[in-house]
Amino acid sequence: MALSNSQYDEIIRTYDARQLKNQRLREAKIRNAYERLPRLKEIDDAIASCSVAHAKRLLDGDESALAGLAAQLAAYRSERAVLLAENGFSDDCFAPAYTCPDCKDTGYADGRRCHCFEQAAIDMIYTQSNLKDVLQRENFSTFSFDYYSDTERNPATGLSALDTARDAVEKCRRFIDTFDDAFSNLYFYGDTGIGKTFLSNCVAKELLDRGHSVIYFTAFQLFDILSKGVFQKDARAVAAHQNIFDCDLLIIDDLGTELTNSFTTSQLFLCLNERILRKKSTIISTNLGMSQLADIYSERVLSRISSNYTLIKLFGPDIRILKKRPH
Repeated sequence: MALSNSQYDEIIRTYDARQLKNQRLREAKIRNAYERLPRLKEIDDAIASCSVAHAKRLLDGDESALAGLAAQLAAYRSERAVLLAENGFSDDCFAPAYTCPDCKDTGYADGRRCHCFEQAAIDMIYTQSNLKDVLQRENFSTFSFDYYSDTERNPATGLSALDTARDAVEKCRRFIDTFDDAFSNLYFYGDTGIGKTFLSNCVAKELLDRGHSVIYFTAFQLFDILSKGVFQKDARAVAAHQNIFDCDLLIIDDLGTELTNSFTTSQLFLCLNERILRKKSTIISTNLGMSQLADIYSERVLSRISSNYTLIKLFGPDIRILKKRPH
């Protein structure tokens, strides 16, 4: 993600604070163990002294003493392991604790930014707190099939609204489970209020929880950022512009509600095409069917979506209206 120096420094400070906090927790666990088992501290001090002596002898080339020191170290470590086991401590109970074990709270793994750093960058630029608040309410644990009829059927598929919703959830689950292994995209369409955005949020929550970078935009927000990046050269918009192409999952909600023109058409094609080339997944939710999509955004956009997206059409009553009705 593109960050300014101050943004980068702020993220690094959070990693420094995280490391300090976890180090203090580890030290507190060790102190408590020493209070319970004074012999443990004696052994650890002896191991430290013995290790230093071993290193000095090694540097001095005194090989005659090395075997004895090695045996002494082994004896101390064996006694330590027995002492811990007899008192209910695991072998790794004093190992450093990491919020992110992949990068050990440094922000970098294998010489590259860790996934946790990438998400921190996303949060820094887009301040996703509003989305995250929504995801506490809209996720698979709160999703309900009760609003979908088992008698109302889609004449095109023969499936009921309920079976269609179940199929959509299954496809979302498959999208999530294969996200790291198979490139795919989702296109939710159908009438207003039938759960398209809700399902998008369900997927976003699962992938965020697994450490993937997720950006959510309404179509209006997306094209506003793209416009500012192109025409106004706004620094924040330029950074956001790059992140639109780099994030693991981009969600474009309510496509078709923005003011459409030649610019939005060209930018939508650029965005979708570039993410396809980079194998970066996208979810689109819209009221637009395939023919409307072609009429508004061109055959090129239709071609990219129809050949690279899983099309999921939901149907049924407006759930938001049903929720407002008294029971």
